[in-house]
Amino acid sequence: MPVNFTPAPPEQLLAIKGVTLGIVEANIRKPGRKDLLVIVLDDGATVAGVFTQNDFCAAPVTVAREHLSTLDSKSSIRALVINTGCANAGTGERGIEDARTTCAETARLLGCASEQILPFSTGVIMEPLPLPKIVTGLPRAINNLAADNWFAASEAIMTTDIVPKAVSRRIALNGTTVTITGIAKGSGMIHPNMATMLGFIATDAAVSNPLLEHMVRHAAAHSFNCITVDGDTSTNDAFILMATGCAAHSPIVDKESREFVQLQDAITGVAVELAQKIVRDGEGATKFITIQVESGKTVEECRKVAYAIARSPLIKTAFFASDPNLGRILAAIGYAGIEALDINKLQLYLDDVLVAENGGRAFAYEEKEGQRVMKQAEITVRVALNRGQAAATVWTCDLSYDYVKINAEYRS
Repeated sequence: MPVNFTPAPPEQLLAIKGVTLGIVEANIRKPGRKDLLVIVLDDGATVAGVFTQNDFCAAPVTVAREHLSTLDSKSSIRALVINTGCANAGTGERGIEDARTTCAETARLLGCASEQILPFSTGVIMEPLPLPKIVTGLPRAINNLAADNWFAASEAIMTTDIVPKAVSRRIALNGTTVTITGIAKGSGMIHPNMATMLGFIATDAAVSNPLLEHMVRHAAAHSFNCITVDGDTSTNDAFILMATGCAAHSPIVDKESREFVQLQDAITGVAVELAQKIVRDGEGATKFITIQVESGKTVEECRKVAYAIARSPLIKTAFFASDPNLGRILAAIGYAGIEALDINKLQLYLDDVLVAENGGRAFAYEEKEGQRVMKQAEITVRVALNRGQAAATVWTCDLSYDYVKINAEYRS
């Protein structure tokens, strides 16, 4: 089961004015499960996104990028279409055409241009999209549109996830209530190079498109770009931020304004919570691990050290076994590629337990204290490089027997 994570009940997920969601069982891969989602936006909404940096990106990523880049001031994104069960990646020109047909069919039903639709897919790679099932399901999904369908939507984008992931928040902007709701999916193949497998956050705030693009990049950098489950970057990663402008406040157009900072912080907070839920629901995870690297010369070198620790199968299996084999962490720090690292200045902590200093085991360290911490469901690894003022945090999980079993049986 996920580590200290119970999904939010449906009644806690807040509707966003200007957003409706329709869900259907289209039998894309397996019968009896929600697998097709349509998110419809009122005309005039602003939309921004970041996508996987994997060179073998999926067809819907290519098409979504194209559609976002061709928007002008007279048109806006009207809908997102998300299917699970098939990633439509590694499918060549046919995959591109299938993604475009999905957009065209959705546009026909909504009475807009196909370029106003963004497609997304997740599931098995190198299998053709079952287009007839999607085309048949789209009218039913649109007939089911409702503003309070966020929980069902979070279920509809799941693949190997055990539980749905959704978050809502309300803030006051200059006396006006603004609502933010987001959903995400991801459990394995998580080592993003921009975002998560799939993440969608909507707000009724009014934000200019350039500022929304800044917000989505900022949120990704501080959330979905700070997690790893297994070190694999997906072909389908996408994180989309939508602002309908339906809240009764003046549009945010100044990046230096208090309202901009407040909204960006709130959206980033939602993204962080969703990202952490992905790690807590990592395939086979039994422990949630926070890796804090501090007092480095640059944020980039701190991230290198953090990810060297977070990606190591040896370290992750030691956490699963509750085995304080902490030399593995020192080894990872050593091969992280930090120029002129003075290992004699470095300190390593497990929670509040000083484990290593002066190039080796801390004088006062006792293994029973390391074992005590390693048995916890949540653990913090803290590395003090003691060479500067920069810091970075990464979240990861352990690597268990179940991870191998889940992925060995994924296509079964």
